[in-house]
Amino acid sequence: MTTDPNPAQPGDTSKTPVSLLDRLRANEPAAWQRCMDLYGPLVRFWCTHRGLSGPDAEDVAQEVFAAAALGLSSFHRDRPGDTFRGWLRGITRNQIVLHFRRSAAQTHATGGSDAWEQMQAVVDPLEHPVDGEDAEVGHLYHRALEQVRCEFPDHVWQAFWLTTVEDRLPSALVDELQMTVNHIRQAKSRVLRRLREELGELLD
Repeated sequence: MTTDPNPAQPGDTSKTPVSLLDRLRANEPAAWQRCMDLYGPLVRFWCTHRGLSGPDAEDVAQEVFAAAALGLSSFHRDRPGDTFRGWLRGITRNQIVLHFRRSAAQTHATGGSDAWEQMQAVVDPLEHPVDGEDAEVGHLYHRALEQVRCEFPDHVWQAFWLTTVEDRLPSALVDELQMTVNHIRQAKSRVLRRLREELGELLD
């Protein structure tokens, strides 16, 4: 039976891990790539929901993350309800509006007044939650889990997954996992702690 879900690792130190948000604030390219891997599919979902084609959705998504990098200092979690996803949604909304207005201006310049009037009416394309958004947010959380998956031995990850994602009782997993109830709980806590350290400020 497995007895230690958290064995010492070579080169392990007691240094407090630097969160992904802190690395974003330090403008580390690898951190921004990780953020784009995490949130990019959701941003593109918002874009395509508003009728943007594949290439246009990709372009707007790139503009969203460029604007986020420039304006990250404006993101705070001072009040209940403040979330990184909500902040990024607001940036996406603004970039969609700018995209449509740029397109409308080009159309208007060539004499397309009907298109101009239609695009001028686009004020808040993401005012309310959209169909399928809850499922996309679920995919976001799964991507967050995958970002830390490689840091844990299989038995630790399995204990976490079965108790947290599948909501199974530790006492029902002793034989299956060949772990004690206490070690199953420790494994779950270990993964959750790492998620909070790495991504806590970026997830709701």
